[in-house]
Amino acid sequence: MELRIRDLREDRDLTQKQIAEYLLCDQSLYSKYERGERPLPLEYAVKLAQFYHVSLDYLVGLTDRATDKQ
Repeated sequence: MELRIRDLREDRDLTQKQIAEYLLCDQSLYSKYERGERPLPLEYAVKLAQFYHVSLDYLVGLTDRATDKQ
């Protein structure tokens, strides 16, 4: 399962540091989430889905539809 967190961040011209600050975690830890070296905690996944206005399924690559809305 490939996370889309890097693409979502880059599409909005945000830095890893900015997202790490939003999540209240260290930038190096967030970088590991993007690279798939550490599992993204559910709490962070929910916060990122809300931040980017996408569904959790989209965030984690289970669907290509960004939102549940038709």
